[in-house]
Amino acid sequence: MKPGHKLKVVYATFSPWENGKRMPTNGMIEPMLKFFLPKTKKFILIDEPHPGSDVVLPVNEIYLNGKLTKKPKSSIFVSWLYPFLLLRNTAGTRIPFKVRDFLAVMDMSFRNRDKYDLFIGLESINALAGVILKKLGIVKTVIYYVSDYSPQRYGAKWFNNLYLKLDRMAITHSDYLWDVSLAMMPARIKAGLNPIYSKKVVHVPNAMYPEQINYLPINKTEPFSLMYAGTLGEENGPDIAIEAMVQVVDKYPKAKLHIYGGGDKDLKRLNSLTSKLNLKNNIVFHGFFTDQIKLSNEIKKYRVGLAPYKAIKGSPRWWADATKIRLYLAAGLPTITTQVPPLGKELIKEKAGLVTKDNAKETAKAISKLFSDPKLYSTFRANAINKAKDNLWENTYSNALKKSGVELS
Repeated sequence: MKPGHKLKVVYATFSPWENGKRMPTNGMIEPMLKFFLPKTKKFILIDEPHPGSDVVLPVNEIYLNGKLTKKPKSSIFVSWLYPFLLLRNTAGTRIPFKVRDFLAVMDMSFRNRDKYDLFIGLESINALAGVILKKLGIVKTVIYYVSDYSPQRYGAKWFNNLYLKLDRMAITHSDYLWDVSLAMMPARIKAGLNPIYSKKVVHVPNAMYPEQINYLPINKTEPFSLMYAGTLGEENGPDIAIEAMVQVVDKYPKAKLHIYGGGDKDLKRLNSLTSKLNLKNNIVFHGFFTDQIKLSNEIKKYRVGLAPYKAIKGSPRWWADATKIRLYLAAGLPTITTQVPPLGKELIKEKAGLVTKDNAKETAKAISKLFSDPKLYSTFRANAINKAKDNLWENTYSNALKKSGVELS
């Protein structure tokens, strides 16, 4: 690569769409755009809407020298799938959508009649499409980017075996493997992957924007305050957080749990639980924040972050990176989590938080431990701040590209 050369990049990923808009809980779209656009000559985004979205065909965006210039619609090569996608457009893994993803990558790459320095595919289907483009001489380097993994992801054995097979094929044929968690590769090897492929792994942890690494002096935060942010499905543990408040409030009557998250079905369940436990004065529901920087500015007012993931067999949370924990640390909040996320081990090692069993009783004990010991809390808070200070997307992606042999201009 010549000095001063600006990259041409294709990024194939996914996101949920609601009311015709891309939601922020997506496949690293905003971080990638903010990092790559100032550094690339050409950047193509292929956004593949999740099943269950109100958009089913790919959303393509072409950026030249950092500016969005085109949003080309898919050709007949992809759009013929439209009626089949509508028929299967419910949340979950749907085969017609996987076919769409593969064809979407081929479609955009062929139609642009250009050659690219780098192809990054989030999920195995996208990475394998990139591998074919490399064999055809269209891309130089292929990166398989993995945001979550589970060796027992699906209940149907044949389907889970197919999932594992595609993951292994993508690892085998891609140039590099970007894993968000160091726990993923050992799990793959245990499931049968040849350890030789460990050489391809680059650790690419989730990160924050500079504006998110921002905390208040302790005297400006709310005493006896806790917070939970993120999706509100039971697997993520918001129910555990609410149930724990029964014991916490008994000891600290002014304690409050602030919940940031949305979804009518989940909110109805959690509001019902709050009423049942007589905690309406101690639980505050703030709704879902699409602006992550605004969310960070909100949560820095509190004292402790909760990430009480439930220990569900086969859940990807056992091997994934826990973004909500990184969000809490960036706001200066010591964090209480469960035995599930790998990041919990780092919290223990660096004394930035506590790990408990996934139940209300143990979570309440951990909360009381932090509330009752100001010296311990201050130590954990200082360590949380220190751990988060360099956890920036700029650092994450710069280091990843360097380890992948890709030079930026």
